[in-house]
Amino acid sequence: MEREESSPLGRVTVYSIQGCPHCVQAKASLGRLDVPVCDVDMGKHPELRARVKELTGRITVPQIFFNNIHVGGNDDLQKMSPTELERLVHLVKTEPLPVDAPPVPVESPLEDTAAEPDGAAELSLILRDLILKLFSQHLSDDGKFVDYKGMSANPAFERYCDLAIQLQRVELLSLSREEKLAFFINIYNALVIHGFLRLGAPTNMWQRYKFFNYVSYLIGGEVFTLQDIENGVLRGNRKGIAQLRRPFSNTDPRLQMALPDVEPLIHFALNCGAKGCPPIKTYTPQDIDTQLRTAAEAFLENDDACVVDSGKREVRLSQIFKWYKADFGGTDEKLLNWVLEHMGESPKRSSLLDVLSAGKTKVSYLPYDWTSNSSH
Repeated sequence: MEREESSPLGRVTVYSIQGCPHCVQAKASLGRLDVPVCDVDMGKHPELRARVKELTGRITVPQIFFNNIHVGGNDDLQKMSPTELERLVHLVKTEPLPVDAPPVPVESPLEDTAAEPDGAAELSLILRDLILKLFSQHLSDDGKFVDYKGMSANPAFERYCDLAIQLQRVELLSLSREEKLAFFINIYNALVIHGFLRLGAPTNMWQRYKFFNYVSYLIGGEVFTLQDIENGVLRGNRKGIAQLRRPFSNTDPRLQMALPDVEPLIHFALNCGAKGCPPIKTYTPQDIDTQLRTAAEAFLENDDACVVDSGKREVRLSQIFKWYKADFGGTDEKLLNWVLEHMGESPKRSSLLDVLSAGKTKVSYLPYDWTSNSSH
């Protein structure tokens, strides 16, 4: 049967999020192929997460499809042979979109983000979205570098600073645990980028110590540094790395903000720079625990976070698990069980289960990349 001349041709579908360097690199590579690319922002369309996971078996972004053929993430795209890439490009250019093509959202009217935010949770979402949008606009095509100088000269950054001033009048005491988690994770991640814009990225251990203890926002009438947010609020007022005492004393009014218990999942939501990003960059109070589990699962899927060596019966983990071992149970056994419980169904999880079943598993830690991503 002959195809109608008016049949639409195919497309490349990319599931991505704002501020994800690997998404930027993938889209830049696809942009050079002269094929229609449909970019689906998973931050704006969380309703598609379950379907994309079902189609790909993965929980990270980007995920790339040529018509209905799943290529994988950015690494898979970059490693693809020229012959295979040419075949897929030809397919998209000559074949109409099949009925089982991956889903794209029905576009809704643009929301007006110029309106003044109402409440702490909404303000934190707007701030985080705004800084991620800025961040995305000033990422290099390979996704490796950020032009912080250009970003700070962008008029949208002034809007960001004006909004950040409003943090001083938010009311924090009435926030629920879920609202607190979403608010402080979003604010922490936005503040890190804001700090880079104002002071530059720290390049050594001493500068990092100063950066995390100095960069701060005035929130609800109190000053919160990055250290205060992470260790004081989100870790239930526990001592951080190289800290001699807890961030908040018993008489400190900020102690009322501290979560009653440490939440280990926050470590995978705070400014994660893994090869595959979780399909969430801004967190909402609704369903926050599921969002955090998704971030942990995406983190553990990466080989720069967790490597299982069945032959040596060894598990190599990110330094995060070493620095905050107490948050994951305090012993190697509890740590490994925590990792297993928070992995998605995958060959890596099966390998870990086999290694743990055999007993006497060795735990070691992977080197941590502190390299700055500034282009200047």
